[in-house]
Order: sequence, then C-alpha cells, then structure tokens
Amino acid sequence: MPLSKRCAAESLGTFWLVFGGCGSAVLAAGYPELGIGFVGVSLAFGLTVLTMAYAIGHISGCHLNPAVSLGLWSAKRFPASEILPYIVSQIIGGLAGAGVLYLIASGKAGFDLAGGFASNGFAEHSPDGYSMTAAIVAELVLTFVFLMVILGSTDRRAPAGFAPIAIGLCLTLIHLIGIPVTNLSVNPARSIAPAVFVGDWAVAQLWLFCVFPVLGALIAGKVYSWMAGDADAE
Repeated sequence: MPLSKRCAAESLGTFWLVFGGCGSAVLAAGYPELGIGFVGVSLAFGLTVLTMAYAIGHISGCHLNPAVSLGLWSAKRFPASEILPYIVSQIIGGLAGAGVLYLIASGKAGFDLAGGFASNGFAEHSPDGYSMTAAIVAELVLTFVFLMVILGSTDRRAPAGFAPIAIGLCLTLIHLIGIPVTNLSVNPARSIAPAVFVGDWAVAQLWLFCVFPVLGALIAGKVYSWMAGDADAE
C-alpha cells in the first residue's frame, strides 16, 4: 500500500478519534439529566478506535497516535523512515476533527472555549485537581499498558481478528481510570488538537501530554520485545 494512502487513512482515523472522543465530552457528557458522563466518554474513545481498526487497520495499521507509531518502532515493528509522515498525518487529522467539533459546538448559544474543549490538563486544569506528578505517572503508566495490549493483541501468535476489540476495550478502560486525572491523553495528536483551539493554559501544559505518552510507549516497545521475543520484528 503506498505511503500516501496509508497517511490518508491515518488522518481519517485520527479525525474520527478526536471528533468522536472529544466530541462526546464536549457535546454529550454534561447534557442535563441525559448526559453520558465519564463512562460514556470512555466508551466513545474506545469505540472510535474499535471502528477505525476494522475500517482502516488493513490499510495503515490504524495507529491514530504518535505514541503508538513510536512504540511500534521501539518494538521493531514499524520503520523509522515512516514515523514522521505518520505523525504529521495524525496531527492533521486530529486538528481537522477538533475544527469540525468547534464548528458544531460553537453553534450553541453560550459556548465558551474557557470550558476546556476536552483539553488535557493538570493541577488547576485537571478535572479533579490532580497534581503534575500524578498526571505524569498516569500518562506514562496508562500509555505503557495501552501499548502492551496493542503489541500483544497484534502479535502474529495471538488469536486472529480480535485485536481491535482488545485495543478498543483497553482504551475504554484507561479512560475510565485517567479522565479524572488529566482528561486522559495517551496520545499527543489527541492532546494537540483541542489545545490549539483553547490556547493559553492548554498549550502551556501540552508538553506533558507529548513527552510522557511517548516515553511510556517507547518503554513498552522494549519491554514487550524482551518479554515475547522478536517473532514480529522486521
């Protein structure tokens, strides 16, 4: 499959992840009496990955996340030469998803970006007031676990056809854990997209949600390769 088509698939998939996941938080989570809450938002993020894994997994691998691309590279499952094109495509798709979400959300009277627009944050911008240290640990550990599930479920020795379900459920689970702490990132492209629209504090705190998910993913790649062997290495 040509790299251009795979990058287009990554942009589409990351668009859906940001629009679907952040959209559920912005548009539906706080709706009076019928709001979906943390559980609904967590499920929405898991469903975006699950649906796109079946839609584009056979085209691009359905990374939708710079940390995933780098984690797969760390595990010797993805070539270094394609990392930058994938990451750029993911960020573009995420920004497009946030842009469409903004057009919809701003159509309601009283909409204000000061509400956060599903941006990730810590300290006073954490949903439940968690510290920067708590945010670092959460993003590092939850991304590590997410990549371990991705690497294990997509290992050629794993049962075929079930990886999207395991990955989608894992993303749901880690959101259930991490939303109160940081709104949960584990994905720099997901964090960058709403932060660009909010600006101010969201951009100032963005470094944490770029550095520590990537670090967790890189560690997971090495740990999984050591633990499971190199059967999938290129």
